[in-house]
Amino acid sequence: MPHPYPPLLRLLPAALMLLGSPILAAPVTPERVAALPANEQGAWNEYLARSVALAAKDAAALAAELSAQKLTTALPAPVGGDFKQPEKPDPAIYAGEENGRLADVILSYQTASGGWSKHTDYAQGPRRPGMLWSSQYKPGREPHYLATFDNRSTTEQIAFLARVALATGRKDCAEAVRRGVDFVLAAQFPSGGWPQVYPLEGGYHDDITFNDNANTRVLELLKSIADGDPAYAMIEPEQRARVVAALDNGVRCLLATQIVVNGAKTVWCAQHDAITLQAENARKMEPASLSGLESANILEFLMSFERPSAEIVAAIEAGLSWLDAAKVTNVVKRKVNGKTVYQVDPASTEIYWARFYSVETGRPIFPGRDGIVYDSYEAMVAKNTAGYDYFSTQPGSLLKNGQKKWRKLLAKAATT
Repeated sequence: MPHPYPPLLRLLPAALMLLGSPILAAPVTPERVAALPANEQGAWNEYLARSVALAAKDAAALAAELSAQKLTTALPAPVGGDFKQPEKPDPAIYAGEENGRLADVILSYQTASGGWSKHTDYAQGPRRPGMLWSSQYKPGREPHYLATFDNRSTTEQIAFLARVALATGRKDCAEAVRRGVDFVLAAQFPSGGWPQVYPLEGGYHDDITFNDNANTRVLELLKSIADGDPAYAMIEPEQRARVVAALDNGVRCLLATQIVVNGAKTVWCAQHDAITLQAENARKMEPASLSGLESANILEFLMSFERPSAEIVAAIEAGLSWLDAAKVTNVVKRKVNGKTVYQVDPASTEIYWARFYSVETGRPIFPGRDGIVYDSYEAMVAKNTAGYDYFSTQPGSLLKNGQKKWRKLLAKAATT
């Protein structure tokens, strides 16, 4: 039976991809650091020590609250949705009473180490003394997502508080922004990327995480500060200099993690090992692969530089070329019994990109929650609950409008 999707650019195995056997997430450990060349161990050992120290700081802060409140067990944090601001908010809203109250809540959930967790119900009001900072684990258990960059966390809270500080002059919000930026800087690996969770938690959480644009949003935040966004006027020269250095290192990491196949640059995996930079598996439905959606967002970020280096331009050109060749046609999006499904339809004029592509074949793959990687969406949903964005149209906007705008920017830079 022929494959339901059209042939795509066929790719050969990348040198660092262990095809034929799973690439398991490798946490950043002292043992791994000890195996590095001697001249690289210092920076990684400092990083690990910093992570341990900040984890201890979080634990000590909670213990002090429990003691003061005469509590034997921490209180659970309320579970809620992701914190997200409007894409183009009216600056005036940040001076309002409602956002002032929200700022109080967000300030209360900033961890002792300086970050924020995810899925917290801010509508329940400020965090109470002795309450966990994260709703992602129960009292008495090991911390889980105590502070994270996942689901817009930490970067979104910093951006919100910066806008409140700009609109109101609140010093507590400005100080929280500075602490949050210090947290972001502390979390950056010596290799230039950021983990999903910090202080380090282990497993795939220690990977450089492009999944759900975690690293991309960190880089966007740093670039806003480096570019002089007025909302970050509270960032002082010494900290701003560290931001600029971190941004440069982060961009170098993007260039270094772009997967090269048969001598040609392609795109990125959703997660890469922090030390080797190779593509890695995460959860069962997130195999080491070429990413359609996350790669498009990385390219969009790289396109935001007004005077990009030759290396950045080469990375963008290669990524655009790969996305153009990776289009998925003959598929239509429909509602069946109230659920969104994707069905093969030769008459369809819709164009999609898969979330995952095989590095070996260059064709879309559909990993299920059962740990099996299927070669079609239909085969995967026949055995699994979807519950994941397996297709996206977003790269189309980048190839059309984003690319046009970027080429105009390049032309302008060449004449000035």
